[in-house]
Amino acid sequence: LGGRIKIFLIFAAQIMDQQTLKREYRFEGRGLHTGKYAHLELCPAPENHGIRFYRRDVGQEIPALATKVSRTDRSTTITENGVSVVTIEHLLSALTGLGVDNARIILDNEE
Repeated sequence: LGGRIKIFLIFAAQIMDQQTLKREYRFEGRGLHTGKYAHLELCPAPENHGIRFYRRDVGQEIPALATKVSRTDRSTTITENGVSVVTIEHLLSALTGLGVDNARIILDNEE
């Protein structure tokens, strides 16, 4: 039984390791729903940072938390202090699928 517990603890410790991006990635283009042009940077972030969006155009950070969801019609919107980021669901899904726990997402528009 002792060996099984040791293997479980090693496995659990591996699951709990946090991951971030190896480097920055930059994208630009028009938003799917708003049609507004935007620049987006995916940046590595330190442990326990979580995934957070930063609206450079207005200086507002918005954590990607369920408690920040303000709309779900057609896309997912998160809002903090009246500032929103729209259509985040596909990017968050991709980061989750890659096992990324910590990232800073900088953009200069709402979508």
